[in-house]
Amino acid sequence: MTVPRLRSAALATVVLVAAGSAVAPTAAGAAPGAPGAPRYSAGAASAGDPYFPDQGNGGYDVQHYDLTFSYDPANRFMDATATITAVATQDLDRFDLDFRGPEVSAVTVDGHAHGFSRHGQELVVTPRPKLKTGHRFTVVVKYAGVPGPVTDPDGSIEGWVPTDDGAFVVGEPQGTPAWLPTNDHPTDKATFRFTATVPAGLTAVGNGQLLSQKTRNGWTTFVWDSTEPMATYLATITIGTFVVTESTTSGGIPVYVATDPRQVSGSAAAVAQIPRMIDFFSTLFGPYPFASTGAIIDRAPEVGYALETQTKPIFSSPASVGTMAHELAHQWYGDSVSPERWSDIWLNEGFATYAQWMYTEYNGGASVSQTFNSGSNYGRAASSPFWQIVLADPGPEEMFSNIPYNRGAMTLHALRGKVGDDTFFRILRGWAASHRYHHAGTADFIALAERESGRDLTAFFDVWLFQKGKPTTW
Repeated sequence: MTVPRLRSAALATVVLVAAGSAVAPTAAGAAPGAPGAPRYSAGAASAGDPYFPDQGNGGYDVQHYDLTFSYDPANRFMDATATITAVATQDLDRFDLDFRGPEVSAVTVDGHAHGFSRHGQELVVTPRPKLKTGHRFTVVVKYAGVPGPVTDPDGSIEGWVPTDDGAFVVGEPQGTPAWLPTNDHPTDKATFRFTATVPAGLTAVGNGQLLSQKTRNGWTTFVWDSTEPMATYLATITIGTFVVTESTTSGGIPVYVATDPRQVSGSAAAVAQIPRMIDFFSTLFGPYPFASTGAIIDRAPEVGYALETQTKPIFSSPASVGTMAHELAHQWYGDSVSPERWSDIWLNEGFATYAQWMYTEYNGGASVSQTFNSGSNYGRAASSPFWQIVLADPGPEEMFSNIPYNRGAMTLHALRGKVGDDTFFRILRGWAASHRYHHAGTADFIALAERESGRDLTAFFDVWLFQKGKPTTW
């Protein structure tokens, strides 16, 4: 994400599918405590992240989301069927999905109708037969109504945000359940497919590759397929009137850019540099982690930020060169490697901001050292509130302030000076490679930095990550 984030009714159906298993579900009533018998219990209603205690769930692992829907901006109603593939990770007699969306009318599990209830953002499902560990199961959730935005602790909005010609769809950190039942935490990644039908003349743009586009009877259907694992907060299927351009990088990676006609002129310089940015970052960070790239540049003035939606960063206003570089760098750091906990957000934003600094230097602008020492960064007075937040635990209200961004980038530049260029870039490439399509936390990064440098960096990371105050020695 990029600052400024200081930041007629149709029936919708969601299907949660889990791919076939060698272990069949055991009927309700298996004897608890008998040798070898299942011990059924409810999956946790939370992933245990203190920043968003209701976010995520336990007891299953989602493998794939497949959402088919139609959406008409004229009435803002959605009619959808989503298929999600999951595997039980414990013997389940109940599990939750995160869902803030419209009224649910029915739920089935493996074709059987079951009871359900809603409590806050929790959609609670009670499968019968119960589900044994390792079983792959299918859940169908039917719902109807108008999806909408979610307001975050910092006052910014996300989720399904209506625009004057469609919808601006962003999900960091908790917006995706506004329109799709999910296990909404970065630690449960899955692949995605979106089949979106919208009024002819509009375009629906999603993550991954466009498989097909067909118009019939005044409606156009777009099929988008994202084959690499993705955190739910990075999903988008944004709808509007767009000018679409397609190209490739020098390495042959497809580039798909959808731009609101009102934003074309103001975004032209940034769009033109997308292939160059991907090539530059690939030399520093290792191979680009996805099969395609691009951008969605919309007009959503009430949103006010850009987000690193996987394979296609999304912008609510014209994209600048610096912001485009920031969001594309996130494809390595934030998208392919996602945070283990939201307190690890500096690993997303600090890395992307530092990449932005490096691209600025590469592009003929200020050097990284000049940016580090500027009045927006290390040049701030020691008394500034900027130094009074712990970087490795900024809290939900400050997680998208400039502290994780700028101080995170400064931490990396200070580390570069500490260990030298060769070791530093080996650390960056190792971070992207060793956690590709997965998640990791601050402790993992510290361990990698110490391993690659052969040095005890406890004091260094203590002053930069875990203490308040402006670092003076490291």
